[in-house]
Amino acid sequence: MSAAELHDRILSLVREYHAEAFPAKEFVPGSSPVPFAGRVFDAEEIVNLVDASLEFWLTSGRYASQFEREFARFFGVRGASLVNSGSSANLVALSCLTSPKLGDRRLQPGDEVITVATGFPTTVNPIIQNGLIPVFLDVDIPTYNICVDQLEAALSSRTRAIMAAHTLGNPFNLKAVKAFAEKHHLWLIEDCCDAVGSTYEGQLAGTFGDLATTSFYPAHHMTMGEGGAVLTNSPMLKTLAESFRDWGRDCWCDPGKDNTCGKRFGWQQGSLPCGYDHKYTYSHIGYNLKVTDMQAAVGVAQLRKLPGFIEARKANFTLLYDGLKDLRDLLILPEATDGSDPSWFGFPIAVRPESGLTRDQMVKHLEGARISTRLLFGGNLLRQPAYRDTVHRRIGDLANADYVMKNVFWIGVYPGLNSLAVEYMLDQLHAAVSRSAEQVAA
Repeated sequence: MSAAELHDRILSLVREYHAEAFPAKEFVPGSSPVPFAGRVFDAEEIVNLVDASLEFWLTSGRYASQFEREFARFFGVRGASLVNSGSSANLVALSCLTSPKLGDRRLQPGDEVITVATGFPTTVNPIIQNGLIPVFLDVDIPTYNICVDQLEAALSSRTRAIMAAHTLGNPFNLKAVKAFAEKHHLWLIEDCCDAVGSTYEGQLAGTFGDLATTSFYPAHHMTMGEGGAVLTNSPMLKTLAESFRDWGRDCWCDPGKDNTCGKRFGWQQGSLPCGYDHKYTYSHIGYNLKVTDMQAAVGVAQLRKLPGFIEARKANFTLLYDGLKDLRDLLILPEATDGSDPSWFGFPIAVRPESGLTRDQMVKHLEGARISTRLLFGGNLLRQPAYRDTVHRRIGDLANADYVMKNVFWIGVYPGLNSLAVEYMLDQLHAAVSRSAEQVAA
């Protein structure tokens, strides 16, 4: 057999392998686990993965280029740049704003970036890692998003940017935040790692700011195993983001290509000799944060399923919300930001302290019933050990961030959960409330 024939035979066998190795599993209440998130895939992801491995290109290649084009098209933006994680996407997005090529608008050490105290650490870490000062705002409950009423109080002469996440897929008030950013000439970075497919006033979250980030970790809306992307409509910011991603180099040639600019040996930059190889000219203190083509190959297959994933998440959220309405005097149910249609990452629940119940009682019961729960990431990040000595400003007493830290948890809505699993979750949530009430009464 020729190499081409062997290639096709291997991929045919991969499809057969998938059918045998990953059969559909029946959900058995009380026996089957109910994850908070997980990968949802079929044979096509494995076929693409093996196809890429057979080429043995290993680093970013044709699948990466295809994914970047198609992902940018999904969002309706000019550029999508793949990186190796959502956290790296946040690092690249923020770091590229420190480039000297941005002139007076570059972020410099000591400048301030407005962010939120309640969230995932790597939305905030790039601010600190670049010598900038985070300014922590509180969140509103039950949207769990940035409190826009605190924006003016957060402003100082050193404020240069806003970097915040759309919490659990629920877009923050983009109208107010974008207007504030434009009024004060601030950069805006949208962390969309949990919000791919969410919309605000009919427009996709991730298309309002100067830059946006996404994650392809298995828990997220689609997966490459690891991976992320930086989105922008600005050709300049795209070039800068890719420079920081690719060692800080000035050259923008794709891997395996030379002389895209047409003058590889015709540049004069810094105090380098005239004609120094542009492929080895560095304009930034960068990293190597690229993905492999095998990861991107999985993403190409996942991207075709993304619309269905988004609808499944919305449907599961609705089932949970409708099934918990009778407990609203004891639990605070999540609310979408006005004007938004979230592609929910999870279903957050706050246990009302006045109910006599506790978050820990609820979580213990659910975990015992094989239903995975998660807290709302780091809670109030300023109470985490890592941020104890971090230079920062805070607005107000962050009372809601503390409330979230003590009273909120969330459960899954991901596409791998069918209606039987959701019904079981509802049954156990009601049982958890009843059991906790009994303990309080005793």
